[in-house]
Amino acid sequence: MTEYVSLRLQQLVPETCEHAPEPEAAGPWPEAREGPVLPGTTIRCTDEVLHRLGRIPIPFVRQMVTQKVADTARAEGVALVDVAFFERAATF
Repeated sequence: MTEYVSLRLQQLVPETCEHAPEPEAAGPWPEAREGPVLPGTTIRCTDEVLHRLGRIPIPFVRQMVTQKVADTARAEGVALVDVAFFERAATF
């Protein structure tokens, strides 16, 4: 059973995942790219958001939350993810 679960997780969450750059997320201003970003994206966030993501102990859950927050930020045109936005967007 453990081997099956391990194999299934590898299929669902690959070790590495490369994405094309997302220039629209940072906007036309180069200074918008300075500072911390959501892991695996170019979307800016606060240090507190990175701290909260780091407290999620299961890597694939952390990745799912990051992706959901990033998708919501793109959809709503949010340039900087703060704690209030993170808490709202990270709710499943």
